[in-house]
Amino acid sequence: MKYIRSNEEIQTIREACQIAATVLKQLVDAVEAGMTTYDLDQLGRKAIEALGAESACHNYRAGQHVFPAYTCLSINEEIVHGIGTLRRIIEPGDVVSIDVVVRYRGYIGDNATTVLIEPATGEGAAENAALIEATRESLNYAISFARAGNRVGDISNAVERFIKRHRYGIVREFVGHGVGKTMHEPPQIPNFGRRGSGALLKPGMCLAIEPMINLGTGKVDMLDDGWTAVTKDRKTSAHFEQTVLVTNADPEILTIPQNNLFKHT
Repeated sequence: MKYIRSNEEIQTIREACQIAATVLKQLVDAVEAGMTTYDLDQLGRKAIEALGAESACHNYRAGQHVFPAYTCLSINEEIVHGIGTLRRIIEPGDVVSIDVVVRYRGYIGDNATTVLIEPATGEGAAENAALIEATRESLNYAISFARAGNRVGDISNAVERFIKRHRYGIVREFVGHGVGKTMHEPPQIPNFGRRGSGALLKPGMCLAIEPMINLGTGKVDMLDDGWTAVTKDRKTSAHFEQTVLVTNADPEILTIPQNNLFKHT
């Protein structure tokens, strides 16, 4: 099967994921009120280059559109694919989603997280914090279904069941995906679906599972830049992503930083 990875490929993907995870942690540690999203994106560029990788986002082409930034930085109502700019200053209380995708030795590492910028006060801050936590927990729950013998629909259904309890909107236009030599490979992994449906999960598959959850409606608008997806009602969105390896036992999350796993020279 084409998307079952060899042990050698898995090791390289594991290393790419460690780089992506390390860069993501550095950006989470650095982001603060008062900085521009351009500044944060440039920190990402330098961190990726320092670890011997390249951004898989930069110059990514979709039709006539070419992505100009090195990371995806989406704020508040922006769901995914936000572009860093000197015009956007991060403010206290902002919800910032950071998506880091790298290419290393020909393979992809992909992960994302969402943070609430302190100080954040008031009812809106509490709502946003609850959305972020629920989205994070929905990802953790979904990962537990990434087991050999299950199907993609079991992962998708896990996100949907978890989020429906919170009455949040589930984005349908963007989905998780396989990870390998390119950023988006089969199988597609929606955040909604029916148990027992979709591709059969087998050991050696690498999957990027990524709930994109909105405080209000799940419906989406696209901005004029051709990249940035925003919530139709302009309420807050959160996004979490991990790259996961399907094994003969428990799923292995490849995008958890482990300093002793991959040493850079």
